[in-house]
Amino acid sequence: MRRGTVFVLSVLALVAFGLAAWGEGERVLRITFAWPTYIDPAIGSDFSSSSAFVNLYDTLVYPDVNGDPQPHVAVKWEVSEDGTVWTFYLRDDVYFHDGTPLTAEDVKFSMDRITTIGQGYGFLFVDRVVKTEVVDDYTVRFYLKEPFGPFLTTLYRLYIVNKDLVEANIKRPGPYGEWGDYGTEFLLTHDAGSGPYMVKEFRTEEELVMVKNPDYWLPIPEEAPDVVRFIGTTEPATIRTMMARRELEISDQWQPQEAWKALDAIEGVEITSFFPGTSFYLMLHTRKPPTDDIHFRRAMAWAFDYETVIRDIFPGSIQSRGPVAQSLPGHDPTVFQFHRDLDKAREELQKSKYYDQLDQIEVEYHWIAEVPDEEKVALLFMANMAEIGINVKVVKVPWMSVVEEMAQMETSPNIVSIFVAPHYPEAGSILESRYHSSSAPTWEQNEWLLDETFDKMLEDALATVDREERFRKYAELQHYIVDLCPSIFLFDQVEKHAYQAAYIDWPAARGEVIPVMGYNMAARFIKVYPEKREALLKGG
Repeated sequence: MRRGTVFVLSVLALVAFGLAAWGEGERVLRITFAWPTYIDPAIGSDFSSSSAFVNLYDTLVYPDVNGDPQPHVAVKWEVSEDGTVWTFYLRDDVYFHDGTPLTAEDVKFSMDRITTIGQGYGFLFVDRVVKTEVVDDYTVRFYLKEPFGPFLTTLYRLYIVNKDLVEANIKRPGPYGEWGDYGTEFLLTHDAGSGPYMVKEFRTEEELVMVKNPDYWLPIPEEAPDVVRFIGTTEPATIRTMMARRELEISDQWQPQEAWKALDAIEGVEITSFFPGTSFYLMLHTRKPPTDDIHFRRAMAWAFDYETVIRDIFPGSIQSRGPVAQSLPGHDPTVFQFHRDLDKAREELQKSKYYDQLDQIEVEYHWIAEVPDEEKVALLFMANMAEIGINVKVVKVPWMSVVEEMAQMETSPNIVSIFVAPHYPEAGSILESRYHSSSAPTWEQNEWLLDETFDKMLEDALATVDREERFRKYAELQHYIVDLCPSIFLFDQVEKHAYQAAYIDWPAARGEVIPVMGYNMAARFIKVYPEKREALLKGG
């Protein structure tokens, strides 16, 4: 029997098995997320999308708990003396979900596709990888325009897609010339991966359902979930009800403090927390009045009450020191840190070109509707700014709308409050995704900094192969950014999740935290025990 036939029979059996929720012996893992989730690895880059990629796709290398790259689809690699040519040797036993083998052609196609589309994690490779060469079926070579120190760790974000499947589902004409739509419509609701899980059903804005890949090339523990459901809600009452009914295994991280207390009181549920390298920013639009004025921005930074945020609204977090989380390799601990000082705030405001117009202007502040505690930060900010005469309009906006409005300078508001995590475990990741001009039309940069000097300094740092020297250059960049004050650096997030400790074993909750966004939601490492869940239900 051909491998493809075995695959089809296995999937049909598994899908049929999954139709009866929590059938005999079935293991289900349900996790809530803020929506949207994009499962096309050339499009998505947020938390829920990244978590989906980790389950649906494979990469050449895989991060360990220190963030260091380990062999995955690539068994080994070589780099030229000048750091511009990387050669990877692939396994020959990796198969896509449709049964076809994963080869160097698929790796080349994946790199060409993400750099052509230029969205999602494409910024990591655009204008950096100038050519991808298929040496033979299981050897691929990347040619870089110049050395790129973190290149190996950025490959955590090159998710390998099935070239034949994508090509078979391209629609023409499309925005990518001969490649039509490059399969983007197809990959909106389907996967083309080789990962440990595969899409069974995807209801956009509602739920992504994945089932275990029975032919995955690595062993998956028997206790790993058979079905994984990513559910698009962060509504506190819904989360509490689902956790209490054992209809949710891991919560989103965006619950308000009162919800965490209620969740912690549920028998068998625990709250885990860890520092993932994520920071919370107030992103100040530097091209839109009045936040285009540096003194106006500095006045707001001096006026804000940081202590109340980390003490009462997001307890456990620590005040940020500059644009890079203090737990991230390459952070400079000597960078300047603002604190609340109304006298200094007023001094800066008097230097602003808008000082004599304060009664005529308004600062529009958008907070993410799916994260209730962000409203508390927004209202605190509004009250703090009123103390120095700045009028702030606070607006609740759904995450999907925020992503859309931040894609254009004209529609981006004065301020957006957003959590941002590194895409690879190094300070350069945050400095690039937050402030490089290439990331300006993304959800990661409402600042629209567009600073050529910064861009050149960062590009030089990223081209530095020596790690110690690269980190020294990162330090200079952090001071440069703080001096410009394009953001208010609030806090380094302690990421929290409620989880069913009584019947799931989650490595991240045991302290085995991978410092790369999305990788802690790799379902193949999470064990689910239905019999323990049943005991809880009967006991309740």
